[in-house]
This record gives sequence, structure tokens and C-alpha cells, in this order.
Amino acid sequence: MHPAETRSVRAVVLTVLALVALRLVCAALTPLTFDEAYYWTWSKHLAGGYYDHPPMVAIVIRLGTMIAGDTEFGVRLVSVLLALPMSFAVYRTTVLLFDSARAAASAVVFLNLMLMVAAGTVIVTPDAPLMVASSFVLLCLAKLFVTGRGAWWLGVGAAVGAALLSKYTALVFGPVILIWLLAVPELRRWLRTPWPYLGGLVALAIFSPVLIWNAEHHWVSFAKQFGRARVDQLTLRYIIELIPTQIAFATPPVFGLAAMGLFALAKRGEGTLAARVLINAMVWTLTIYFVWHSLHGRVEANWFGPIYPALAIAAAVASDVARWQPRGRHFADACQRWALPVGVGIFVALVVQVNTGLLSGYRRDASVRSVGVGFPELAAEIETMRARSGARCVLAQGYGVTSWLQFYLPKGTCVAQHFERIRWINAPPPDAYQLTGKLLYVDDGSANWPRVAQFFNHVEKVATLERKRGPLTIETFQIDVVADPKGDVLAPLPPELK
Repeated sequence: MHPAETRSVRAVVLTVLALVALRLVCAALTPLTFDEAYYWTWSKHLAGGYYDHPPMVAIVIRLGTMIAGDTEFGVRLVSVLLALPMSFAVYRTTVLLFDSARAAASAVVFLNLMLMVAAGTVIVTPDAPLMVASSFVLLCLAKLFVTGRGAWWLGVGAAVGAALLSKYTALVFGPVILIWLLAVPELRRWLRTPWPYLGGLVALAIFSPVLIWNAEHHWVSFAKQFGRARVDQLTLRYIIELIPTQIAFATPPVFGLAAMGLFALAKRGEGTLAARVLINAMVWTLTIYFVWHSLHGRVEANWFGPIYPALAIAAAVASDVARWQPRGRHFADACQRWALPVGVGIFVALVVQVNTGLLSGYRRDASVRSVGVGFPELAAEIETMRARSGARCVLAQGYGVTSWLQFYLPKGTCVAQHFERIRWINAPPPDAYQLTGKLLYVDDGSANWPRVAQFFNHVEKVATLERKRGPLTIETFQIDVVADPKGDVLAPLPPELK
């Protein structure tokens, strides 16, 4: 390797390690979101599937807590570290497709500056392992193209299988790969060989635990997630959210470069046809689907997770491969120069805001209900009341509060969600003794649930507690001691799922 390339690689490694270290600190200091706490409960009862998602996020959390315990840091540890293999895959893919170590170094830096990667690995969701799997799908396809060795189809299958274990969105890789094969004449020959189909069998074998679990549970997870595709009516109210949220999640300077890179790959002939088609197919296939989806339902910003490794490579193409006229070159250089300070600044500002509310003047923002700021203190007050009342179990209404209580109450405390028992189908229910006598009921006041008096003959209000972020009251809970249930304490599962 040329000395200049060696220095570039060393600088990239140090930059990535510094960014990962920053994320680990933030992971330790920020309370869990309710979804993270929910996924943590999954990790205590590993299974082939869950009501909401496949099992990879639970496995990631389980590995982290085995190392660092049931703490915020432990829950998030492995997710944050996933940036390292993802960075390796993006670096090698860029070198293979565009024969440029400089572009590869830029792609890795851009990847790690994207808010989707920075925040999306600190906050543990299925998107973190999905993005890693997506980067390895790209790498294996690049190796297949460069080497011409059919055995790389098995690697493609393994990467797609890992993606499917993470999130059902990974089904998009099938159309992406087919488009790539059909659009590049020299690659069509693979369709006449057994290799792609063997790769498909590898992916299916890896995904099979999810299929088996769903078959045993009346396909509840598939019904929940694929039900989103149902079209009831068309609307334009959601589509206007797509572009600003993706600019923010990609980080504005990186988004600008990525847009330029996609243009260069589509119109200017940068790189081989196979390289250009692969990056564009990876980005546009999912984008076109979600644009369609936005015409009948909201598309969350994180759903675009699988395209971010490809976007980072497109951004590197714009900064280090494509040839621009002076105005374009000036814009690309400005985006590259500002990517690091803007990316780090946005991430740090986000962490400060979700933990303190300082940047909004302590007013509400989009994160205020989902991040558990103030919940450890609230849980301590609830535990005091539980012990004082002699309640054997704590009941909550929504899965989020239930999950937070399971995480932040003392280990071994009986906690159960009164409703939606299907969410806890892999966990054993509380035993009969714990559900007799006095129970502590945490009522969040949501209109989604019936009032507690419909289910218990004895309801005694004992406190009203607030969850706060600084001076801001986020939400208020009524705490009741309940007894003498009118029926089953917990809502029963459907008969076919018992």
C-alpha cells in the first residue's frame, strides 16, 4: 500500500474508533427508550421470533448484557460495536467497486457521521444489525463481481439471511439482486447456474427459525408487519415528511454528497456498469417502495436503514471519484469539509437534548415520550409504594411502560402488562400466587385502554406521580392498589395461541 494510503487508513481507523468511543459514553448516560426496554425483555427469553420482529435485536442485546450486565451500557454495547464490521464491509466494497482507497476511506467516515448510524446504533433497534447485514450483502456481491467465483453466492445468501433475521424489510434484497443481474449483461449468466439458488437456500435456512415460529403462532408477526402494506386510502400527508427526515438522518453534508454521487453513478458513467447499477438499485428499490407506502401510511425515517451503507459509498463517489465542473467541485469540497463537524455536532446536540431538554428551552420535542428520562426515579417511587402496600405484582397498560418497569424496578419484581398479552408470548406469565391479593396498577391515563375499575372490584388510588425531564412534566401516572378482580387479572391470549 502506498504510504499516503496507509496514512489515510490509519486516520480513518482512529476517527471511527473515536466516534464509537463517543457513542459508548452516550449509550451509558442515556436512559433506555421504551422500545429498547421491550427488546431487552425479549433477550431474556430468546426465541425464533417475536410479535413485532425477528430475533436478531434480542440476540444483540443478550450478547451485550452477558458482557456488561443489565444496564443501559450493556443493552447497547454490541449494537454500538456493530459499526466496526459495518465500516470494514463498506471500506472493502468501495475498494472493490471503484478501486480507490481514498474513496473507501471517505465512505467509512461518511457512514459513521450519518445520524442514522450514530444514533441508530446507540439506540438499539432491529435497524442496527440490518444495516450491518446490508453492508455485507454489498460486500459479497462486490466480491462476486470482481472474482467471478460462484461460491460468493453462499456469502450473499448468508448476509441476506442475517438481514432477514433482523427485520422483514430485508425482503427488498431479492428484487435488488434480481435487478442487478438483469441490468448488467455480463451478470445474467449467473441465472443459468445453480449458485444464486443455492445462495437463496442458505438465506432460507438462516431465516427458517422465524418461519417455524410464525407457523407455530398462526403467523402473527407476518400479519402484523405485512398488514402495513394494506391500502385503505391514498393521501399526500405523509410523503412530504420523507425528504427532510432523510436529510437529517443522513446528515445534511453527507446527504448532499450522496445525492451528487447517485447522479454521477446514474448519468456520468463513474465506475463500471455493475458498480453503478448495484449502488443505485440498493438505494432506489427501497426508496421507490417507501414513496409508494407514504401515499397510504406514515414511513418512519429509520425504515430506510438498509440503504445507508450504499448512500455512504455514493457520497464517497461524489467526493473522491467523480469529476465535476468548478461549481460542483466547490460544493462537494464544502460538504466533505463540513461533514465531520456537522455530523458530530448534530449527534452531540441530540444526546444533550434527549437527556436534558436544554436546547428546546425544556419544552416538548419528538423524543420526550420515547426516551426514558425520569423513569428510573419514577420506578423508585413505584417500588416504594409497592413495598408499602404489600402488592405482589405491578400491572401496567402499554408495553412501553411495562418494559421500562421490568428494566428499572428491582430484579425479580413481578411486572405484567394488563393488555396485549400476545406481546409476551415467549415469556412465562406470572404465577397464580403473584396475581392474587393486592396488586399495584400503573395507569398512564391513555385513552387507548379501558379504565381500571372495569376489571377490579377494589380500586384505591394511592398516588399521582410525574415523570419529568428537568422542569418539564412528560407524563402523569395514577397509581392504584387493586384487588378482587372481576375476571382474569391478565387479558387472555386468543385460544389458538395458548
